[in-house]
Amino acid sequence: MGDPFDESTNVGPVISEAAAKAIKEHVEDALSKGASDYTPANISFKAPRKGNYVSPRVIVNVDHSMRVMKEETFGPVIPIARVASDEEVITLMNDGDHGLSASVWTKDIEAGEAIVQKLDAGTVFINRCDYPNPDLAWTGWKNSGLGCTLGPCGFDAFFKLKSYHIKETQA
Repeated sequence: MGDPFDESTNVGPVISEAAAKAIKEHVEDALSKGASDYTPANISFKAPRKGNYVSPRVIVNVDHSMRVMKEETFGPVIPIARVASDEEVITLMNDGDHGLSASVWTKDIEAGEAIVQKLDAGTVFINRCDYPNPDLAWTGWKNSGLGCTLGPCGFDAFFKLKSYHIKETQA
């Protein structure tokens, strides 16, 4: 954890003090409602004295009463919930007001594709969550996102488009 400009840094700061506070509140809410901290004990993160740093956390036994599962947690937190079926996965992942991105982890890629096709999220990943492809649109659904970035629609956002319609007339 450290300076984001240092190539040896794996975890940098979050965007603001308010964001760091919200992330910590999401984790505290989950732990107070019965979730467990599954962050490996042999991994320690020493935050620099200055900056908006949040230690990465793996939180297990989460459920949909917890903020970490219902709100956008823009930080290094992985909430893990047990589910009984693909249908339950889809229902729970779509049960919220946000849909910026979603990530499905599976050994069965075909099953993963079937799931992500049914998710209410603008960007979906299978077995990753770390790479916005500049060729593909990055857009949120529901109450998420700020329009479209990346891909052709993101490229168009940098232009002020104008259409010209001309009908030739005879003199």
